[in-house]
Amino acid sequence: MKKPWLVALFLLLSISLLGCINSRNEAPVKDEPQQTDEADKEAVVSLVESFGSKLQNVSLQAPQDILNNSIQENYSDHVSAALLAQWLSDPQNIPGRTVSSPWPDRIEILTIDKLLENVYQVQGEIIEITSMENVSGGVAAKRPISLVVKKIDNRWLIDEATLGEYEKTDSIIYKNTEYGFSFSLPKSWQGHSIITETWEGFAVEGSQGDDQSGPQISIRHPQWTSENQRQDIPIMIFTLAQWDSLQREQFHIGAAPMGPGEIGRNTRYVFALPARYNYAFPSGYEEVENILKSDPLQPIEDQ
Repeated sequence: MKKPWLVALFLLLSISLLGCINSRNEAPVKDEPQQTDEADKEAVVSLVESFGSKLQNVSLQAPQDILNNSIQENYSDHVSAALLAQWLSDPQNIPGRTVSSPWPDRIEILTIDKLLENVYQVQGEIIEITSMENVSGGVAAKRPISLVVKKIDNRWLIDEATLGEYEKTDSIIYKNTEYGFSFSLPKSWQGHSIITETWEGFAVEGSQGDDQSGPQISIRHPQWTSENQRQDIPIMIFTLAQWDSLQREQFHIGAAPMGPGEIGRNTRYVFALPARYNYAFPSGYEEVENILKSDPLQPIEDQ
């Protein structure tokens, strides 16, 4: 005859063993809502980054028909049908490439906030670069962008986009108060020098014009040496009357078939580049071309 206490002990051990087996077979409890949110955020990040890589392909200066085709080709997989239709009908405030250089390289995401179920707001910056930053790194300009991303028909799509004002970075400013202009330069031009010269113009035979002259200010790269000369940024300065006379072909400057090209003006002066200023293609001429494409000269009226 079994002893009662042995029976009780056997039953207790059996129950404990069954509990351990059941606990091992149970699936772990998952925080499903949190995991879903993380997966959604990853999908939103992927969408925005992919969209950012397409911006440089859409030239906002292209003719309307070409621009419309470019918008549909590059953006239709990233934005909702409603937003795409809005951009096609009014392309004034859409993200894209405004000039050849700098160009939009990517969107850097700053924050992602969940607004509603399947709706997120993304705050970021469009990062623009030139060929210089493409090689050596850095940023030519930043532009804030705010995006509302929604899940539509089981696809994450950008449904709203708002652009902010440009914020130039990694640049230094040369300011000339005598003639009234400022000039934005890459940070690599820190320590540049200013060379002041004189341009000369000669009256055209048979016209009522006279010989003319005026100042020319050249911005020189800090790495320029007599042994390794680099491309300057030459700025010719004309009074309004001189510029008008030049346009009337009453005098000419040099032997080039074309005259200087205007890059800005204020109420007293016109600022221009000499014709064929980089004809010899010295070291750094490509960089100067890229700088000039970004409209670096800004007139100053209050002198």
